[in-house]
Amino acid sequence: MFARNIETMDEAATIFALSSAPGRAGIAVVRVSGPRAGAVTDALARPRPKKRRAGLRKIRDPETGEVLDQALVLWFAAPNTETGEEMAEFHLHGGPAIVRGVLSALARQPGCRLAEPGEFARRAFENGKIDLSQAEGLADLIEAETEAQRRQALRQMGGALSALYEGWRAELLQATALVESAIDFSDEADVAGDAFQRARIIVAKLSESIRAHLADAHRGEILREGYRVVLAGAPNVGKSSLLNALAKRDAAIVSEEAGTTRDVIEVRLDLEGLPVIISDTAGIREAHGAIEKEGVRRTLAQARDADLVIWLRDATAPQPVPPELGDRVLVVTNKIDLAPAGDKLGISAKTGAGIDDLTRHVATVARERIGVSESPAITRARYREHLRTCLSACEAFMAACPDAMASCPDDVELRAEDLRQAICALGRITGRVDVEDVLGEIFGRFCIGK
Repeated sequence: MFARNIETMDEAATIFALSSAPGRAGIAVVRVSGPRAGAVTDALARPRPKKRRAGLRKIRDPETGEVLDQALVLWFAAPNTETGEEMAEFHLHGGPAIVRGVLSALARQPGCRLAEPGEFARRAFENGKIDLSQAEGLADLIEAETEAQRRQALRQMGGALSALYEGWRAELLQATALVESAIDFSDEADVAGDAFQRARIIVAKLSESIRAHLADAHRGEILREGYRVVLAGAPNVGKSSLLNALAKRDAAIVSEEAGTTRDVIEVRLDLEGLPVIISDTAGIREAHGAIEKEGVRRTLAQARDADLVIWLRDATAPQPVPPELGDRVLVVTNKIDLAPAGDKLGISAKTGAGIDDLTRHVATVARERIGVSESPAITRARYREHLRTCLSACEAFMAACPDAMASCPDDVELRAEDLRQAICALGRITGRVDVEDVLGEIFGRFCIGK
């Protein structure tokens, strides 16, 4: 949209972007960060406000002198800023023409360019203001749709996971120092043996903590991504009608013709603050034709990956639960307006009877599975992978000397390497070591302006 100055396409460039939502609004916030942020503020909104004080200024195009807006301007001096660099914010009136004019004027300033997606957050990481897990917590906070997701993201952005993992890393460093001292005093058996035994106690306790942290039933990832519920049942039992009733809109086509639903249809719901994804699927029966067979195949695939399967059956002709659906099944009887329910949970997707009871039940089951709590939770697969690597290295350290009272092993140098691998694995979560390959993927998911 705006031409970039070729000479500023390096890490020292001053970047700018619209940080509020695009489109017409009451207020639009444009952020500037980098070594020329002060000069840019002077050029567009002289005189520069006192740092951390909002000043009402006329925003002018430096080339023409034309007044673009009258707005609040804030100035933040490095290094005590969000990115660690000099920063400025222009709180404009939110008309599209105003925003375009200010961004265009910024783009013509020497040393300035439009920010890439996530570049403000990446600079904050590179300048030590946040670590990777906090940056990902910020991304989750922006994407949060429910209260539970917001709380989890805020805890992570505030450093709850970082503090836990950095505490473990400090313990591993302490154990490593003891093992290194055992190497240094290998000619003194009593000194070396005592140092190694003390290190072993630290690693044993830490291994139990990591093992317990991993045995969380993936509650953090489920909360972040959504608790997945699949509606399954024979054709024409009312799955699409139930989906529409839960979504309170016509999300799926409803027809008396069997086999109407061929593909999976999803809606996202907020049930008592929890994110729940409801999937309507093709009816399960002896399929006729390749398309319907593919629909049934997708239904079974969705059911295998679901956190909960609602087996919906017709009160006038109930059918048993197919064994292929596994044991995470909740049986619900539909059409109780035509016949009495044979199950505890009976509903009528047509009249709405029993729908509130069903949603409360699903929310209860989801809360039990997610186990919403204030303790830090693993929220991403990459955290889990690095934690498993860390635990594996700790277990290798322990396995080499299973006797807690044994003296220092002959291969103590290899045991020190086990601990170094464990430390590296934890460091990759927070971004302390060897994370260049994941930076683009992480920060590229942010919107421009963050």
